Amino acid sequence: MLGRRELLGAGGGVATAILLAGCAGDANDDATDAAPAGGEPQRGGILRVGALGRASAITRDPHGTQGNESDYLILALVYDTLTAPGAIHNTVPRLASDWTSSEDLRTWRFTIAEGATFHDGTPVTADDVVWSLRRLRDTPAGAARLPGIASENITADDERTVALVSDYPNAELPLLTRLTTFVLKKDTPDDQIASAPGTGPFRLDWFRDGNARLLRNDDWYGGEVYLDSIEVTMFETAQAMTNALLAGQIDLASNAGPVAARTAESRQDIRVIRRPDDMAMPVVMRTADGPFADPRVREALKLVVDREAMVEQVLSGYGSVANDILGTADPNYASDIPQRVRDLDRARELLAESGFDLSRTYQLVTTEDIAGLSEAATLFANQAREADLRIEVVTEESGAFYENTWLQGDLYMTYWGTNDSVLFYASKTMITGSGQNESGWSDEEFDAAYYRVMETADEADRAAALHDLQEIEHARSGYLLWGMADGIDLATDKVNALPELPGYGRVQLEGVWLSR
Repeated sequence: MLGRRELLGAGGGVATAILLAGCAGDANDDATDAAPAGGEPQRGGILRVGALGRASAITRDPHGTQGNESDYLILALVYDTLTAPGAIHNTVPRLASDWTSSEDLRTWRFTIAEGATFHDGTPVTADDVVWSLRRLRDTPAGAARLPGIASENITADDERTVALVSDYPNAELPLLTRLTTFVLKKDTPDDQIASAPGTGPFRLDWFRDGNARLLRNDDWYGGEVYLDSIEVTMFETAQAMTNALLAGQIDLASNAGPVAARTAESRQDIRVIRRPDDMAMPVVMRTADGPFADPRVREALKLVVDREAMVEQVLSGYGSVANDILGTADPNYASDIPQRVRDLDRARELLAESGFDLSRTYQLVTTEDIAGLSEAATLFANQAREADLRIEVVTEESGAFYENTWLQGDLYMTYWGTNDSVLFYASKTMITGSGQNESGWSDEEFDAAYYRVMETADEADRAAALHDLQEIEHARSGYLLWGMADGIDLATDKVNALPELPGYGRVQLEGVWLSR
């Protein structure tokens, strides 16, 4: 689902966003954190990439819901976002060469990169960007993609300048434009979206049943692209993708997971690219109503889980224990909040105090979209039985899950393919009315802390408000975040300069080259 799969994560925070407001920096300096290359880059060759996806979830719309990593990889190479994740700075230029903010952090202006053109040769204008962002904003999940920005408040100042006006001070707005702010030509008809020219480092040659071939865009404004082409093959399971890599059928297995990493460790010709603390797989408990609305019940479930066992068994040790706060890579993450540990006796007391019905069996719904997700749900259900909680794991097909369960279910397990700032997650998933409020949470104290952080210029006051926000999230939110999974990519030894950024920073493949 959008946000979870597409978020281009590299932890940051408000301070970083403010620092970058007046001077965006050079994308070439820190847009990627590349693996060491084997000599001078060589031009040419075909990179064969495997990525996970399911036929039922395929989309060709850059502003649609990308349920497949394969779709997002293709779209991210064909269409540029305004900004991108960086290795040094959290947010770096992409289609926007720089940006500035008003003093009150409500109005942000983005300048289109010099020389940016569509694949058909026409220049990118501010009108194209405004049309694309308004189209994005008006999608079903648009409020979450550009929170606090109404369509009418996205305007063009001139040919190369776009203005975004937020309903409230928003120091993280440049970060939000790293998501799916893909730019298309103004007034592209819906029935032509799938074949619309992009602005990215590769152009689409063909697309069939989730698979695609992309050709180098020699006129890309962002610098030299080395590969002649990229061929993307969609795999429904990480195991099938790993087998294809080991058999020499692909060169790169994207987000292959910990089991695949263990399999490949003994191979001298396979490199394991490990991105620590990369992906969240939280249990979501509905707080608005239903059996988990009582905060004592939610606390009980958070005390039931054996976090160390989850990391060791589900992630094969390729991960770390988490503490029910999203955004663990944020420099302002509150590591001083005591780590929640397993306490079955206290969990039973809380369930009894709340009058929780232990005679029922509760469904925990999940998907098999990524490696380890259904395994994590099963292990958690087994652990819950030790506190007399009866949980049945139900695995739904991806499309059905996001149509019927996501944002609506009482108890489900999902994932976020990024590790972004605490405030980023708060804005998307936890403040009242947020577009992707997965647990239906509304908390006046949490909202107040959030807006204090966004509006406060004093560094000490801002830090205090951010700490308050995390304490509230830890105490009573609908998220049981038991651990953070490492991101795992597998590549043959001829693949050089792969990005090692967290989350979807790994789709920035324009700098990759192949040894001969």
